Amino acid sequence: MWAIWKREVQAYFYQPIAYVLISLSFLVLSIYYTFGTIAGRYAEMNTLLSNIIFILTFIIPILTMRILTEDRKSGTEVMLVTSPVEVYEIVIGKYLASLTVFLVIYVLTFTYPIIIAALGGKMEIPMLLGGYLAFLLIGMSFIAVGVFASSLTENQIVAAIIGFVILLVIHLVDPIANYVGGVLAKILGIFSLLSRYEDLNSGILDITSIIYYLSFTAVFLFLTTRVIDKRRWSQG
Repeated sequence: MWAIWKREVQAYFYQPIAYVLISLSFLVLSIYYTFGTIAGRYAEMNTLLSNIIFILTFIIPILTMRILTEDRKSGTEVMLVTSPVEVYEIVIGKYLASLTVFLVIYVLTFTYPIIIAALGGKMEIPMLLGGYLAFLLIGMSFIAVGVFASSLTENQIVAAIIGFVILLVIHLVDPIANYVGGVLAKILGIFSLLSRYEDLNSGILDITSIIYYLSFTAVFLFLTTRVIDKRRWSQG
């Protein structure tokens, strides 16, 4: 698993994709930060972190679109699934590689509260920690969705589109639930990532929300494993 993680991380940084994504992400986030937080003289990060979530809807599918499609297109998937490594180890290794690139973006955002503190702004530490925890957890969940989308096709563009559509649907769950109401709203609430995000982002450390995000991530990684397993058996 760790050998796969190392190989995939190297693949990210041997190609321009990681550098381009990290640079563009940091640029966009810095624009949000400058004109939203600094220009508005807000001594808090949580609104910015909330806005970042929608940006991740575009960033994550691009980040993960090659992670499994590349192997399938080049034919190396066959060698991987027939190697002594278990399929779930392959999936987790590739997931962790994508997560590593995301963590670079994540760590870069630490400069924003440092700048606020340097300018004399006083932030509520519990809210800040809750916001960053929520940001990390939802990023992990989104990456699991992206890896799953990448397992469905050998075309990177199609994988990115599938990932984007799934994440867009996730964003629409809450508005649809509020519109329909009743039992259907409660059912849709089971799939709501964003409502739980807002709780954590407000500084409310709810262990059930943390477990939900980790379970959501695990479910999509399991589905990815099943997709690859099914393709392996169908090909004999």
